[in-house]
Amino acid sequence: MNSLRHRHISVFGLPALALLITAAGCSSADGSRSAAVPSPDATVAGLCRNLDKVLPAKVDGERREDPSPASTLTAGWGDSAIILRCGVVRPPKMSDPKVAAGKDKDAVAGGVNGVQWLMEKQDDGGYRFTTALRRAYVEVSVAEGRDSSSVLIDLAAAIKKAIPEGIA
Repeated sequence: MNSLRHRHISVFGLPALALLITAAGCSSADGSRSAAVPSPDATVAGLCRNLDKVLPAKVDGERREDPSPASTLTAGWGDSAIILRCGVVRPPKMSDPKVAAGKDKDAVAGGVNGVQWLMEKQDDGGYRFTTALRRAYVEVSVAEGRDSSSVLIDLAAAIKKAIPEGIA
């Protein structure tokens, strides 16, 4: 793919992805300090443990503050403003032809720094991103008001290093 070391966003779904990322407005996290821990098979759990070891200490300028219960399958930054869960099930929207065609107003597919994502707008104003075309699904929830593009850029290197490309 692109061997340049600068930021790269693929053109697949770019207008809709840019619109939804820009729409990630201006309020704070809900302060919740818990996250449901996924229960993947042993192979995916191993990939997730590898991801946990290489996750950045800061994402979008926020320090890592993991949610409860403690698990190598979950991570958080900024008092739960950003929550990562590794080993989640495939989101139903990934199979929706309207998303692939760019005709779903609340979900869009796109790529940031070599990682493909499904982005879904949440009822609380935040966004949920789920990796695509990787051997494990990694979900990242971003609270309303956070810079989603910075979050995805900050997490891309760790995801590429720990979760190989392929179909989960």
